[in-house]
Amino acid sequence: TTTTTTTTTTSSSSSSSSLSGSTGAGGRVSLIMCFLSCLAWLYVAGRLWQDAENRMLLSGILRKSAGQRPKVLTLEDKLLGLGCKELGQRIVDAEMDLTLAKSQGYLRQNQSSPGQKLLAVVGVYTGFGSRLNRNMYRGSWMPRGDALRKLEERGIVIRFVIGRSPNRGDSLDRIIDEENRRTNDFLILEGHEEAADELSKKAKFFFSLAVETWDAEFYVKVDDNINLDLEGLIEILQSHRGQTGAYVGCMKSGTVINEVGKQWYEPDWWKFGDEKTYFRHAGGSLFILSKNLAWYINVNSAYLKAYAHDDTSVGSWMMGLEATYVDDNRLCCSSSRQGDGFLPF
Repeated sequence: TTTTTTTTTTSSSSSSSSLSGSTGAGGRVSLIMCFLSCLAWLYVAGRLWQDAENRMLLSGILRKSAGQRPKVLTLEDKLLGLGCKELGQRIVDAEMDLTLAKSQGYLRQNQSSPGQKLLAVVGVYTGFGSRLNRNMYRGSWMPRGDALRKLEERGIVIRFVIGRSPNRGDSLDRIIDEENRRTNDFLILEGHEEAADELSKKAKFFFSLAVETWDAEFYVKVDDNINLDLEGLIEILQSHRGQTGAYVGCMKSGTVINEVGKQWYEPDWWKFGDEKTYFRHAGGSLFILSKNLAWYINVNSAYLKAYAHDDTSVGSWMMGLEATYVDDNRLCCSSSRQGDGFLPF
């Protein structure tokens, strides 16, 4: 009996010790979890507070910015930021000053001898691929070498007119420069790009440079695909001496081509009215302008509209002037067997 009682007492003591140990461990875990929860709460609260401050700061900046600048950034703002607006205004001011100077007669010193007034400057349009044509004309109607200088003594200057290559200084430019060193019969338009889609603008550069370079009564534009009766042309020019405002050529008109891809297509066809016909103008193969008309082109070249073709472009410039239109059928081209035009006088 005594042995049984001792065993029962020992078992009860062991169970009580185990229960007390489990309760203590559970309390420590709960305490740690509570501590970690507090830390997490403090972290989240701090971040929320910081985000709230940032939002308030950004809101204040936006309100301040909205009061100082427009909500939508305009093109003027962008140009102002890039400095383009101020530069553009300086360019406009410089163009106006140049136009005023030209209108008052401030031109660069020309190559004519003092007191010498030429009868005419003849510009023969040419291109980079027209060397064979140039050589052919030098051997036919166009003098060369000493004969060209003697013709200038008679008051007639003849030059092949060409611009510069789109790739400045390339082999095309170098070939022309070398040819000009040998022949000295080119008028090179440094500011003009010699390209098919720039041809209508060539007249502005030619007449401007010619009137600044030589003092002549007339300025003549000729295509390089015609054979010219030079003496006949001189006779026509002499018959108009002393006539100001002369616009001489083979006058014509015609339908404005408004279909893309067709020859003589005019992108600005809609400007010519419902009838779609060109105004009266001199054909582009050869036309003559007196000095005051050429001078007008020089002075106003920055503001003159160029259409798709040079003859209609020049004709549009003449319409607003007191120009005397002279329709001379001797300046109308015929067809030769070689396919080029020629002007029989």
